[in-house]
Amino acid sequence: MVSVRRSTVIEAPIEAVWEILRDFNGHDRWHPAVRRSHLDGNKRTDQISAIRNFELTEGENLREQLLSMSDKDHSFRYAIVESDIPLQNYIAEVSLKRVTDGNCTFWSWTSKFDTPRGREQELAQLVAEGVYEAGFEAVRSRLTTTRTLSRHSFSSSAPSTQSQSGTALSGMAIGINRHGGPEEMHAIEVTAAPPGPGEVRLRQTAIGVNYIDVYCRSGYFDLLKPPGVPGMEAVGIVESVGEGVRHLSPGQRVGYACPPVGAYASVRTMSAALVVPLPDDIDDVTAAAALLKGMAAEFLLHRVHQVKKEDVVLVYAPAGGVGRILCQWANSLGAKVIGATSNEEKARVARAEGAHHVILPGNRSLEEQVMEITKGHGADVIFDAVGKDSFDHSVAALATCGHLVSFGQASGDIGARDISSLASKSVTISRPNFGHYTDTPEKVAAITKRLFDAIRRHVITIEVGQQYPLSRAADAHRALEARETTGSSVLIPDDYKKGQK
Repeated sequence: MVSVRRSTVIEAPIEAVWEILRDFNGHDRWHPAVRRSHLDGNKRTDQISAIRNFELTEGENLREQLLSMSDKDHSFRYAIVESDIPLQNYIAEVSLKRVTDGNCTFWSWTSKFDTPRGREQELAQLVAEGVYEAGFEAVRSRLTTTRTLSRHSFSSSAPSTQSQSGTALSGMAIGINRHGGPEEMHAIEVTAAPPGPGEVRLRQTAIGVNYIDVYCRSGYFDLLKPPGVPGMEAVGIVESVGEGVRHLSPGQRVGYACPPVGAYASVRTMSAALVVPLPDDIDDVTAAAALLKGMAAEFLLHRVHQVKKEDVVLVYAPAGGVGRILCQWANSLGAKVIGATSNEEKARVARAEGAHHVILPGNRSLEEQVMEITKGHGADVIFDAVGKDSFDHSVAALATCGHLVSFGQASGDIGARDISSLASKSVTISRPNFGHYTDTPEKVAAITKRLFDAIRRHVITIEVGQQYPLSRAADAHRALEARETTGSSVLIPDDYKKGQK
């Protein structure tokens, strides 16, 4: 049996290192050898017996099971249950200890396994260097970048940049030091490191603003742990690519809508796996406004619920970014579209975007109005991004065997519900997660192909209602939360904007 042991000291608090490592299914976000990863079934990422399926950058596939985890001891054990690489009876342990002389962390990574005869040295070196030591450096680099993000800058001058792929690229971003309101958002200096294996470095030109950014900023979603930078969607120019990146090249226009957060920045280095080339006939601002919302609309209409001709489709917030696209696209599919919004101004927008009927607040409930419009049939599918305030009304407005797609919670979480009452209509309820429909290059390629084609054929049009300098991201959040926006909002990096004048 082969034994491998490697250790290092990370110049970061143990809590920061453990936060990265305890996410058993998060290694594809930091380890350069891992291309993509997902969990079997509905297990949590820190749940004992959870199995992660992942693909390496060289194409091999592995399945590993979490055997134990201790937040108290900052350690976990795992085993390989299936592998294209002949590591047999492989059991490993990751363990962290505080370094008393300074705010540092001692990290030990050990394993034992069997190999085919004659391959002991080769596979021991692969594990030691390609997995353990590469992982040490990746986490060290990630934590160094995080510390850089916490340096505040209120300079009004455009940041300087360097184009050499081997040096850090300076820029600005919007960061938060703690969860809270828009007032917690501040301009900070950032540097984008040279891209490592599987990474791309971007000079960003346009950044999409989405409600998920509000959830991350407020702490409602546990996707952004301060200090850090929000944002899930942006467009830019490839400045350089790392080893193994084949689908992107320097100078190319690209976009993305994916975790991890960090899009509110003028420069960024990130995994290249879910970054896609942009067609020449779709401009940067349109793409930044379209990617996340358009990708969401695509899988809501074509994958979560395949809308067909004559379906009655109810869309909440039909004047918003996703709502507009849903109305247009559902209309083009032959559906009867009903919008539900808050005032006549937004109702006019909804009608222009393809809603055949629009429901406004009044003396009669939403469900009463839906039943009148549909002559007692109800809605075959409801796309509800409101959440707490609308849930009961949505259920009541459904047709028999109708489908409620709850994909947002602008008014709050729907809370605990008794599903037995849904049997009266044989109702189906879905709570789709964007990440589960867009977590592989293959899924993203299929969705964006259909999205770009729909834009190109004018099946949908992308309305950018608001543009803000990146430095005014807080204003964009205030307007979004106050429901003062129509269409999409986009942030333009201040230095890029100056360069366009």
